[in-house]
Amino acid sequence: MILSEERQSHLAHVVVDGLWDDDLVDYTDDEVAMRIAKKAVVAFVAECQTIDKFARERVASLKRGVTEGSPEWDILYGKYFEEEMIRRGNK
Repeated sequence: MILSEERQSHLAHVVVDGLWDDDLVDYTDDEVAMRIAKKAVVAFVAECQTIDKFARERVASLKRGVTEGSPEWDILYGKYFEEEMIRRGNK
């Protein structure tokens, strides 16, 4: 998952605004809340990219040579990606 810096910033705004609008939190400093949310989004995206690379390498290492984009590749990639997310505590 590759998200531009602009999209990551937008997601952080959506999260911060959503929490505020739903009365789930009262921010004492909006700028600090935004900085923390942006940092969390950036960290999540970076971890997803790492997991993506891991899952792709794992599928590529199979001896039977699964072609990227095939239904089998999609299933294996999804399986390995999901397993790694769970292993890292992200699901």
